Amino acid sequence: MEKIVEQGLLYDFYGELLTAHQRQVYEDVVFHDMSLGEIAEEQGISRQGVHDLVKRCDRILAGYEEKLGLMQKFNQTKKMVAEIRELAEAYRVSKDGSLVERIEQISDEIGRL
Repeated sequence: MEKIVEQGLLYDFYGELLTAHQRQVYEDVVFHDMSLGEIAEEQGISRQGVHDLVKRCDRILAGYEEKLGLMQKFNQTKKMVAEIRELAEAYRVSKDGSLVERIEQISDEIGRL
């Protein structure tokens, strides 16, 4: 299950960089849960060809993430936003000024991403 989630996220970030044919086949496998045989018949290629294409797309998308790191930055930002929310709630309860300083620090970190 983790692999499918990762494939979906990578596709969300970098899928538009694939060719139309690559996108179609990849979407059929990852999002439409079609079998390799079904896709092969639909696309007029061999089952092995579909398998190889999906593996190639996985490598391409992982390569984009390795070079650009958008998914990593997104996940890091999500964690920081969650921490800001927790600190803001704690501030509402305690009125502790150091919490505001930490919120400002995290905001600055997000700005540098």
